[in-house]
Amino acid sequence: MKKFLFAVVFAIIALPVGAQTNPPVETPKMEFVMQLKVTLGEAYTIGETAHGKRLVIPITGGTFEGPMLKGTILNGGADYQMADTKANHTELEAIYSIKTDDGTYIHVRNKGIIYQGKDEQGKPSFYFKAAPKFEAPYDSNYAWLNHAIYVCSPDFSSSFKGIVLNVWMVR
Repeated sequence: MKKFLFAVVFAIIALPVGAQTNPPVETPKMEFVMQLKVTLGEAYTIGETAHGKRLVIPITGGTFEGPMLKGTILNGGADYQMADTKANHTELEAIYSIKTDDGTYIHVRNKGIIYQGKDEQGKPSFYFKAAPKFEAPYDSNYAWLNHAIYVCSPDFSSSFKGIVLNVWMVR
């Protein structure tokens, strides 16, 4: 009897178990929200810390515009970056505020990754994506910004001295 039970348990364990992958029913869609043209001050480094090389890039102003909002980027924020120079990997966290043309202040906290290395095939690659989070007043025309996930990607331009970020809402 013990041999029979052992054989049954062994047979169950030995059965091929594979993770079943069901294709998603719906793929999220992206909807363009705005383009930010951010002006930057002179970057400075804190140096090597216990967590990596800390770089600070002051945010000095700029503008933003999209189908449902428009305004200015306020002076006083910064992009705080932590670089792992051995891995060519940088984590960023930009914290700043924007002001719409109708006078509404919105806080922005944008976290992301910059990676310069090689892709799966060993070819050189550059990756820069971030996920801004907006804090808009609930009693404003922009409260909708509080209730979604956003993704942004840079758009490098030689004619603009700063960084251009395109922002999409994940639907």
